[in-house]
Amino acid sequence: MKDNQFLKVALAQISPVWFNKTETLNKVKSSISEAVANKAELIVFGEGLVPGYPFWLALINGAAWDTKINKEIHAHYLRNSICLENGDLDEICVLSKKHKIAVYLGIIERPLDRGGHSLYASLVYINAQGEIKSVHRKLQPTYEERLTWAAGDGNGLRVHKLNEFTLGGLNCWENWMPLPRAALYAQGENLHIAVWPGSDHNTKDITRFIAKESRSFVISVSSIMNKNDFPKDTPYLEEILADAPDVLANGGSCIAGPDGEWILEPVVNQEGNALSSIGF
Repeated sequence: MKDNQFLKVALAQISPVWFNKTETLNKVKSSISEAVANKAELIVFGEGLVPGYPFWLALINGAAWDTKINKEIHAHYLRNSICLENGDLDEICVLSKKHKIAVYLGIIERPLDRGGHSLYASLVYINAQGEIKSVHRKLQPTYEERLTWAAGDGNGLRVHKLNEFTLGGLNCWENWMPLPRAALYAQGENLHIAVWPGSDHNTKDITRFIAKESRSFVISVSSIMNKNDFPKDTPYLEEILADAPDVLANGGSCIAGPDGEWILEPVVNQEGNALSSIGF
């Protein structure tokens, strides 16, 4: 087999420095450097990793109307979100180009083409030349996510060539939506990227199902988040932690082959890069 029929991948199962854009991007850069040292050609990060998943919504009655606590936490979230037009991912692109590694990165995006007023759970693909080739905004935020994220559109439903693979990706629960999957299949996708905030209860069934349905490789990557991962300077930290479980997201990153069998079974409660090679 030719070398380009294989792909070495890194599944970056890490926690954010919650709601701290700068420090979380530093963790992303460290994970990329580690992946490069292990000769990975693609690295994938979880949904909304930068600057983190909005766990506060389920913990402090995020649906409460016109409250000081919800306004101030949301404002903090806005300030730490990613604006691509302002170059927030430029250093990631430079690192990608320098080391010739492709990146799928989950971000909370605050785009200027929406006036800078709305947030989106976006999945960004950066190719090995350091170019942002697609930004897929989650089509329909799920459950309480709708209180902080806006609904996206189909513009980002695109695939990308990497070696002999055709990559496409979806955010979290939209992996369960038949039409977005079909839109990627129709473009020749044979390596599906599914990103999640965590945990293995999300990844352990759908990963193998998509693989069987599409006869494709499927990489699922989740973040992890424990109670002690919340920074001490988080606004209203005591209120957020009062009813928080010890483990909010346990990971569950994994890979299934086109036959639906595990190449890498779900990894739980471990932070770091999981490495694997896939090939035809």
